[in-house]
Amino acid sequence: MYPSMKAELAGRDGDLRLCLLLGIAAWFLFLDHVPHNAVSLLTMRNFGFSGATDLFVFVGGYTAAILYGRMMLERGFVVTATRIFKRLWQLYAAYIVLFVIYIDLIGYVARKSRASELISDFNVTGIVDHTVRTLIHGLLLQAKPLNLDVLQLLIVLMAVFPLVLFGMVRRPNITMATSAGLYAAARHFDWNLSSFPNGKWYLNPFCWQLLFVLGAWLALSGANQIRTLRTLQEFAILRAIASFYLLFALAVTVAGKFPQAGLVPDVLRDVFLPDHKENLAPYRVLHFLALAFLFAYIVSRDWSGFRWPALQPIIKCGQEWLAVFCAGVFLSFAGHLVLITGPDSLVMHVLVSVAGISIMTGVAYYVSWSKRQDQKPAFQARAMTGLPEQGRFAK
Repeated sequence: MYPSMKAELAGRDGDLRLCLLLGIAAWFLFLDHVPHNAVSLLTMRNFGFSGATDLFVFVGGYTAAILYGRMMLERGFVVTATRIFKRLWQLYAAYIVLFVIYIDLIGYVARKSRASELISDFNVTGIVDHTVRTLIHGLLLQAKPLNLDVLQLLIVLMAVFPLVLFGMVRRPNITMATSAGLYAAARHFDWNLSSFPNGKWYLNPFCWQLLFVLGAWLALSGANQIRTLRTLQEFAILRAIASFYLLFALAVTVAGKFPQAGLVPDVLRDVFLPDHKENLAPYRVLHFLALAFLFAYIVSRDWSGFRWPALQPIIKCGQEWLAVFCAGVFLSFAGHLVLITGPDSLVMHVLVSVAGISIMTGVAYYVSWSKRQDQKPAFQARAMTGLPEQGRFAK
């Protein structure tokens, strides 16, 4: 089993589709996080039940399984767990830096601009009356500042990922069934984590873990399961059903925004809207799976479009998603500030969106360039001249 799994993981390493999807998710999250941004009408959440968050979590689980799955097969559980916790610490450190600077920046701008509504808009009301308590709860991932919920969710999912990966490597189907059972139980018994100063997590980790584990399960699927999936994709009837469901989701979503149009009966709008994002409604999961099913059929691993110059910025942002996401959080606040203090026009919305995406792309290219510099030999010039190290310094 393990040799075949190693071969499958080796074959999926370096799949540019994952980078493309992560880049799209990062861009869409930024656009969605700028309140009242007209350009955000073009993002995933306006065309169906699922959105950029679903894509981010699913692809995150898929890529984590590829990276750490091979490590667990080759180097064992202990080594892999330490590497996962190292990545977990990076995520947590990024969250703490974002949280502290973010809420301080929001409070400062709100005081200077006398726009007190910013404090409530970005859900940091407690920072005024209970500063120390809010900071402590923020360290414990219990605060709910706007736009940091996705990073909080990823931290929790990565914290339990060593156990999930251990089960996936040995009993993948049982582990996947356990994840589905936890999802069903959390929805039935209303399990969730509490937040400060009140309420619960906006993205329930007991439910959202399903997409993360599902991504890992597909990444670690054996050759037989992959062949089964490819066989299913060849059936035109299944592609037609998936396409019909996407069109149905589009009609319901549009009907929710324009109820006077009468596109769908009111009873359907009441069932499917609102989308119940907190507990990841089943029809939302089904919508995302339909999208993934058709995307995998249309876009192959060796798709020639990956060489298109227009897609290179998106792919680069996907490769450096953490830095891009962190930049996007600050840029979304800056964009909101510009929109509420400047002229409220479509041109301004477009300029804010384009500027934000351009800066995020610049951050991605800089981080990538910086990593390449770290990988270069320290004494490359010495190697080129052929002089020994001591001889050069002796001169």
